[in-house]
Amino acid sequence: MSRYCSLVLAVLLFGVSSPFCLANKPNVIFVMADDLGYGDLGCYGQSVIQTPRLDQMAAQGMKFTQFYAGNTVCAPSRSVLMTGQHMGHTHVRGNAGRSDMSAQTLREQDVTVAEVIGAAGYTSGLIGKWGLGELHSPGHPLDQGFDRFFGYLNQTHAHNYYPEFLWDGVEKISLRNQVDPSPKSYGAFTGGTATKRIDYSHDLFADEALTFIDDHQDGPFFLYLALTIPHANNEGSQMTGDGAEVPDYGIYQTKDWPNPDKGQAAMITRMDSDVGRILDRLTELAIAENTLVFFTSDNGPHNEASHNTKRFNPSGPLRGIKRALYEGGIRVPAIAWWPGTIAAGSTTDHIAYFGDFMATMCELTGTEVPAHIDSISFLPTLKGDANEQDEHEYLYWEFYEQGSRQAVRFGDWKAIRQPMMTGKIELFNLSEDIGETKDVANDHPDLVKKAAAMMAEAHVPNPNWKVAGK
Repeated sequence: MSRYCSLVLAVLLFGVSSPFCLANKPNVIFVMADDLGYGDLGCYGQSVIQTPRLDQMAAQGMKFTQFYAGNTVCAPSRSVLMTGQHMGHTHVRGNAGRSDMSAQTLREQDVTVAEVIGAAGYTSGLIGKWGLGELHSPGHPLDQGFDRFFGYLNQTHAHNYYPEFLWDGVEKISLRNQVDPSPKSYGAFTGGTATKRIDYSHDLFADEALTFIDDHQDGPFFLYLALTIPHANNEGSQMTGDGAEVPDYGIYQTKDWPNPDKGQAAMITRMDSDVGRILDRLTELAIAENTLVFFTSDNGPHNEASHNTKRFNPSGPLRGIKRALYEGGIRVPAIAWWPGTIAAGSTTDHIAYFGDFMATMCELTGTEVPAHIDSISFLPTLKGDANEQDEHEYLYWEFYEQGSRQAVRFGDWKAIRQPMMTGKIELFNLSEDIGETKDVANDHPDLVKKAAAMMAEAHVPNPNWKVAGK
């Protein structure tokens, strides 16, 4: 018997009494940018880069001010999103390394959002970047609940916006680009930068997303649109000095800026326009009121495209960028849009994170919540029922690069320990110090002790992810 037969049975037995019957279960589109900072959008304070459609989306929907990514780099953040387990429990806890990809691969026993809602009759599509399993591995998206996949499997492959091929399911689709390979490989893949640039992968993803919506407009469907913008082509940065790959600089062409700065801004504005195209298509098809669209980013902003981060201040008021567990590395923009259900122009300070998407989808679709997850539905928040919203005792992160670090958020307090398990704990009061400028650990030994206990409880050892000195 399938490991999901119990979920199917639950739907058959209880689907009629669930909040939504199959006929009107909402479609869900989860749009995730790559390395987009908390301060990169106009509705979050950005004043240089133009994002009119996402700003409009926020004005018509709900803006989260305290929403967190699963981690501070790509693969583990996506693992948290897919499994509903925080970093102390999820299988993929980091970017795996130069050759062995097994640590970055979801296992057969891992349960994803797509698998769970498939029991409720949803068709699930993944377009864009996966990063949780290669071809012929148990982590391939078609073996993890998705019915449709188009994009990149490998993260290094995904660095290049003009690749020589993309994956359509298990079939390799050749593109018209030509790539000069990097002298170094990473993650079992040799990246590079294109010398002949015709097919821009982001544009292909945007068009494919519209096609998926058209094809499945009768629903219910789940579209996970995992964009690569504005991640740098790291190999491009190393080989040519410009990793911000984009067909044109658009409204930034005449700016007196270096090309990497123009490219960084142009990528974000291009993405903004394509999110607008999706919202427009939903309206044209008259399915907007039955579709939840959620936009966010997989972690904080990068400095890998040879661009000047001071020009754009991508972290806004927050400290740190990608790979930090300070707020700038993990607090991300998040906008929810669902006309007729989410109040226009609303803002919430509810503290949520990627792992909560699992329970939210289960409540939304009337499916059974899997066991052993770290997930609380934020559907009450979306519907404006703040009094019905449950809260986490704490949120937890751990990170294995740069000597390792871990962090816990509980109430207004945030604790960070570097290195994991053995380092000194820093403590910040985020209600008074959003920029984490003042370590108040010495003033609150009781809270430091509490944070240490939470970290110890949350971290379950994993043989693939070793803590130095342990």
